Amino acid sequence: MRVDLFDFDLDKELIAKHPASPRDTSRLLDLTNDGTIGDKFFYELPEILEKGDVLVFNNTKVIPARLYGKRGEAEVEVTLYHPEAGCVWWAFVKNSKRLRPNDIITFYTTDITIIDSLFKAKVIEKHGEDGVLIEFLCDVEELSKNLEIYGLMPLPPYIKRDKPTTGIWNKYNDKEDYQTVYAKHVGAVAAPTAGLHFTDDVLKKLQLKGVEQVFLTLHVGAGTFLPVKTDNTEDHKMHAEYGEITKEACEIINNAKKEGRRVIAVGTTSVRLLETAADENGVLHPFKGDTAIFITPGYKFKIIDYIITNFHLPKSTLFMLICAIAGTERMKEAYAHAIKQRYRFYSYGDSSILKCVNKI
Repeated sequence: MRVDLFDFDLDKELIAKHPASPRDTSRLLDLTNDGTIGDKFFYELPEILEKGDVLVFNNTKVIPARLYGKRGEAEVEVTLYHPEAGCVWWAFVKNSKRLRPNDIITFYTTDITIIDSLFKAKVIEKHGEDGVLIEFLCDVEELSKNLEIYGLMPLPPYIKRDKPTTGIWNKYNDKEDYQTVYAKHVGAVAAPTAGLHFTDDVLKKLQLKGVEQVFLTLHVGAGTFLPVKTDNTEDHKMHAEYGEITKEACEIINNAKKEGRRVIAVGTTSVRLLETAADENGVLHPFKGDTAIFITPGYKFKIIDYIITNFHLPKSTLFMLICAIAGTERMKEAYAHAIKQRYRFYSYGDSSILKCVNKI
């Protein structure tokens, strides 16, 4: 399938640099009814959903995975995206051209200079588009503490931030803003951004209405932001991400489907893990492991009835996925409406709820 089928023009002014405040005041594009488009706010979600619906959340927790460092005199910016084992990580590295195996990268902050820093990593190997494999020169417990001290939240490249040079290391509120209120299991290096709109108040109202809430975990990798560089979707390689679905979560979702109740995935990450763990008969099974599933139009979904999701990049794997869910023409029409109505796009932008029309 040609990648340019998923292209569209977007005014860069619509790319959100900061989230709505409060979170649930973001706008919500309602595509739950066939043939219509509704303009609402996210705090109205409890009015859209019904008693007995099941919301499926991704409760991964984002780590501060972006680091600034030096190899000799050369500045490098390291974004961790996938753990290999222990303190060994795959990373995307800016200015990696001169890196060689066994080079030492020393990390710093505005308060901790290169001279004073004890936080270092050794280059193991470089591997083209897969980035650089590095090993931190500390134990796992120290690594976790050091990331909290030295790391910044790994915002996607379209959210521009000045490199910190003075004052506190993170002068923005990204450590709070780029984390869902229900984040629990540490391991993601990108947020499941569809969940950023939920507040404790919205969750409470959904619970009072009788909307069931179930959680799975997919540790989102920075590879989710990589552009599709091929002309054909069949030639694109997805990066693997680790996920888990418990037996209890499967039972809740399978029972809902048997009873004809609706399953609403919160985000593309939830969809991808649900589809990975479902069999051909639409039964969900417990899962622990990596998934690199790539969903494009023509795919028949086994689990979901609806998805809550943000607005995605042109020609991205995420836009392809929602086109597979709701139909390419329907989504192009919806995005044209959103652009005309000045909805805010991407990770810190507004939200939408879409009906799945391509199911088994």
